[in-house]
Amino acid sequence: MTATLPPRDGDDRSPEAAAASAAPAAPAAPAAPPRRPRWRRYLGRGLLALAALAVALVGVLLVRAARLSSRQPAPAAVPPLAPPVRPGTELAAHLAGALRLPTVSSHGGPVEPRAFLELHGYLAETFPRVHRELRREVIGGYSLLYTWPGQEPALPAIVLAAHQDVVPAEATAAVPWTHPPFGGAIADGFVWGRGALDDKIAVIAILEAIEHLLGAGFLPRRTIYLAFGHDEEVGGREGAARIAATLQGRGARAALVLDEGMAVTQGIIDGIDRPVALIGVAEKGFADIAVTAQVTGGHSSMPPEATAVGVLARALAAIDRDPMPSELDGVARAMLEHLAPEMGFGRRVLMANLWLLQPLVLRALAGASSSNALIRSTIAPTMLAGSDRSNVLPARARATLNVRLRPGDSIAGVLGHLRRVVDDPRVTIEAEGEVAAASPISPIDDPTFQGVMTTIRELDARIVVAPGLVLGATDAKHYAGLADHIYRFNPMRIGPGDLPRLHGVDERIAVADLPGAVTFYVRLLTRFAR
Repeated sequence: MTATLPPRDGDDRSPEAAAASAAPAAPAAPAAPPRRPRWRRYLGRGLLALAALAVALVGVLLVRAARLSSRQPAPAAVPPLAPPVRPGTELAAHLAGALRLPTVSSHGGPVEPRAFLELHGYLAETFPRVHRELRREVIGGYSLLYTWPGQEPALPAIVLAAHQDVVPAEATAAVPWTHPPFGGAIADGFVWGRGALDDKIAVIAILEAIEHLLGAGFLPRRTIYLAFGHDEEVGGREGAARIAATLQGRGARAALVLDEGMAVTQGIIDGIDRPVALIGVAEKGFADIAVTAQVTGGHSSMPPEATAVGVLARALAAIDRDPMPSELDGVARAMLEHLAPEMGFGRRVLMANLWLLQPLVLRALAGASSSNALIRSTIAPTMLAGSDRSNVLPARARATLNVRLRPGDSIAGVLGHLRRVVDDPRVTIEAEGEVAAASPISPIDDPTFQGVMTTIRELDARIVVAPGLVLGATDAKHYAGLADHIYRFNPMRIGPGDLPRLHGVDERIAVADLPGAVTFYVRLLTRFAR
């Protein structure tokens, strides 16, 4: 018999219904979770894909940096020179004697012949073998061309170039010279004087090397020319240009021309703590540009809204705000490609991935004046002219801009850029005087360049060698019709403190560096002229 529960008070349901309601309820089926919106699903998948892509990209950047291999040639194991070059003290005395002769060249004035003629006599006395066994010619009045005939004269020659002239040596009470600029002092381990770095060091070191090779019985297969101009500091038109024309007129061709330009640096290239030798494979061109503003003049007591000086000032400000475009190609790129493998890993990541990170590298290079000049044509206002009286408003105000053209840029392109930037009909912009295009770029991935690199590293295996761009002008440009391989390098060592000495106060060179400079030229000639 089945027992039934009595109904609750007021419960009029039947006993069967009441019993059913009192029984435990069956568990309800769980509710389905709400579906995420479709856009959230797509966003999540997209973020995962982006994260995977970022990881892959970082991996690519790191792998490329790790695979970056050195471009430095292994220096050959070469025996010491026999006989050795002169000791540094004797070389210093020879250089000091040349520095005491003020062979100054300056714009707008004639060459003073006495000092150059005295230098010629001094060289003949100091290097008797050279003047006895090589043919010496005077070109353009004061330039010197020495010829050492080769055993196979049909072979292209070697040209070692340098210049005898120096810039004026100015001193002020605020910045005096430690030793007289034309005193040729040897003190504190240095040879002091105008020309110690630019460029009598090369004249003396080259002649020392030839004197050494003659004494050692060296017989060159190729003809060797020594070309010492006398007016490089004012353009070289009477010196190197005439030497080059003379050689071309005789049908000469050169396998290698080596002139001044760059050096072995220490502490100057950021990111490398080893010595860095830069070989100039090209040099910038140059031009002067006149920017002229012309409006109505008048009396300064009633200035109009726009004055010539004001219009010119706004034009110059616009030019300053909008420089020529920067590019990382040609010499600049080749230089970084040679330096990058020798840098720390962080910089190697940047340099190995220019395909992606070039804008960052360009921005960093633009932050320093020296590297900024490497990546663009530079435009610098250098001269201003307006009224010659303080109470007269000039109808015409004028500025001169000095432009240094990088390879690949033209003066027409610079003028077009400036006119677009200024965009003022009251301002005219025209080139004036001589315009020199940038030089051709000499071969880099080439046995001749590699030979010069190796010669440098034979002096010191720690040296990192790279191609570079010479920002100023040298005599090398005049030899463009004589050779394809024209390089600009002096085998001297310079640090940050030496840069202001070039054309500045207290020019000097270390006595200890002189034997290495001579040895460089000896080894270079035995490599290329043997």
